[in-house]
Amino acid sequence: MERAELQRYLDNLLEVGRFRDYCPNGLQVEGRAEIQRVVCGVTASQALLDAAVTREADAVLVHHGYFWRGEDGVITGLRRKRLGSLLNHDISLFAYHLPLDAHPDLGNNAQLARLMGWTPEGRFGEQDIGWTGRLPQATRGDLLARQVAARLGREPLLLGDPAKTVARIAWCTGGAQGYFEQAIACGVDCFVSGEASEQTTHLARESGVSYLAVGHHASERYGVQALGAHLAERFGLEVSFVEVDNPV
Repeated sequence: MERAELQRYLDNLLEVGRFRDYCPNGLQVEGRAEIQRVVCGVTASQALLDAAVTREADAVLVHHGYFWRGEDGVITGLRRKRLGSLLNHDISLFAYHLPLDAHPDLGNNAQLARLMGWTPEGRFGEQDIGWTGRLPQATRGDLLARQVAARLGREPLLLGDPAKTVARIAWCTGGAQGYFEQAIACGVDCFVSGEASEQTTHLARESGVSYLAVGHHASERYGVQALGAHLAERFGLEVSFVEVDNPV
């Protein structure tokens, strides 16, 4: 498959033009013109790039890429090594941040809901990035935390009353603790995201709405896998997912 064709397809599928993001979405580093073998991962870390080189990948597809707004643009040290791994082996880097969070079927929020059996009902937050819905059955907060731990393989942090009944839920994968107040305004019993900040504890206590921090990395493993599987099925590409462990 031609690199330019893959780029056009992904950009259209994920509607990158409608998002205001903290980084460029799409092709971030240009590699060889023909793509057959793709390595997927959550973040374009050196470990993932090394795996891509070992697997003789033509492209790397990630959720967290490079060139974040406000970071130093000098290409030295670790940045030089990462870019060198791509350029020296003629590997393209595709990265989709908010577009991959938001996609209604392949996105991180959609895939987390599917994994957990939650029923989506609505959206909230800037660019409709957050989701609301219902559990298949109302349950205590501590039991919900156990369900999440069993499916994600990571012990979550529950803030709020563990005995509180949770029926309506809101979620937004990754570092979305800043959306907690908007989730509270939606009238939910619990908000699920990847991380918690110092003030998150106080919001949970004072609002009576529980907060479940399930892990930034753990909550965002599934969108890129779904997207990779979609590309494999549609275009016959060789796609593999590489898990680079991250406790955050």
